[in-house]
Amino acid sequence: MHQHTEESPLLEAAPPTTSADPEVLKHDLFYQRFTPARKRVIVALISWAAVIPFLAAGSFIPSIPEIARELDSTGPIISLAVSLSIITGSIGSLSWATYSGSYGRRTIFLISIPCLCIGSVGVAMSHSVPVLLFWRVVQAFGASSGMSVGGGAIGDIYRLEERGTAMGVFFGASLVGPAVAPLCGGLATHYFSWRHGQWWLFFMGLLALIPVYFFLPETLDPEKLRYWGATEEHKKPIFLNPFASLGVLRSPNVCIITLAGTTTLVTDFVLMVPLAYTIGKQYNITNEALIGAFFLPAGLGNIIGAPLAGRLSDSTVVAWRKRRGNTWVPEDRLRASLLGAGVFVPLSVLLSGLTTQFVPGTPGIVLNLVWLFMNGIGVDFVLSPSSAYYVDILHSRSAETMAASGAFRGLIISLITTIILPTINTIGVAATGGLFAGIAWLGFGLILLTIKYGDRMRAWVDVGYSTVRDN
Repeated sequence: MHQHTEESPLLEAAPPTTSADPEVLKHDLFYQRFTPARKRVIVALISWAAVIPFLAAGSFIPSIPEIARELDSTGPIISLAVSLSIITGSIGSLSWATYSGSYGRRTIFLISIPCLCIGSVGVAMSHSVPVLLFWRVVQAFGASSGMSVGGGAIGDIYRLEERGTAMGVFFGASLVGPAVAPLCGGLATHYFSWRHGQWWLFFMGLLALIPVYFFLPETLDPEKLRYWGATEEHKKPIFLNPFASLGVLRSPNVCIITLAGTTTLVTDFVLMVPLAYTIGKQYNITNEALIGAFFLPAGLGNIIGAPLAGRLSDSTVVAWRKRRGNTWVPEDRLRASLLGAGVFVPLSVLLSGLTTQFVPGTPGIVLNLVWLFMNGIGVDFVLSPSSAYYVDILHSRSAETMAASGAFRGLIISLITTIILPTINTIGVAATGGLFAGIAWLGFGLILLTIKYGDRMRAWVDVGYSTVRDN
């Protein structure tokens, strides 16, 4: 393994190579396994599979007050299901990603999606809080493969200069889930029952499983793929430590960018989780369907922002590489996230808090819709380039790196979601917005730090970084 020192240049780009370079030829052939049309089909399928976790989470939140009433509980107690599902999703994502590096992306999807379906049926049939929490855990575990394994598949099939755009399309398509799930959950809760929403998730899981089974090819490098039963050795199951993936967080670059992404993503939860108790209460909105409709602007912002951010990050990589005389510096991709991290994300949560507390009536509602849309765009302008950056610097461990960063974010966010409502009740919605805007600006500073000192940070701990030759 190549050892980096304090004197190493950035992420060392290999010297100019020719087409005779075996490593370059190998990677050219690796990325030519699928035609552009087939790659688009793969992206569509994994995006559809990745929609499910967002549907499961987003459709549940507007139903919390109704579930609390039906199960004779309280909003904060039922909200524990959100925190539990985040923690479970983090562990599940690590597990699925780890095994996908041996048994393949397709195999993991074919195992995890049925787990989601079973969990959804269990939630729909729950009649007590403990049973509900248990099946939410099962549901979240099954749903958690989508983003990490899907991100790994993107790294399997797209070159460095194409990866950001593909990752943006993947994020944008999968984030249709957050756009429609709360509205669908709200409609089901208000006009039917929250249980109908869970049955709907079961059928959506089936609609994801069937096309994945028939049309998704295996994207993992055949040299790494463990074919079940192909040899005597392969007949024996292997037991992998899913938490070993967390070792990539020893990299200052991965850890700091993950922290920055966490400060960004948490603003989304600050706006969304207590929505029924903030915007709903302030503007006297009790209809669950209308509360669910408030999630649409953020989801629309996600759908628009992710592809734009991905394409911008690719063009930024190409432009700065040319500017540096064909020297690749992976941190250049992070420059595409500065607008979102420094402007859109912190201002949206700050202005939403001020608007909710001080602007009554229709003007307050309209302004909040604008801030929610702004937050949706901003979050993706940070997370989409960051995800592509993980794949760039640790290409051979792309799924594991995305899972580790997601688990780290999930752990912190699961803790923060438990204090959002108490914080709002204690200091008010405007002060809470200001607090988390300040935290988001700290994340912006971390991104700037990584852009400026990323080369030196990589020299501190070598976790097997990729170079331009193996990307």
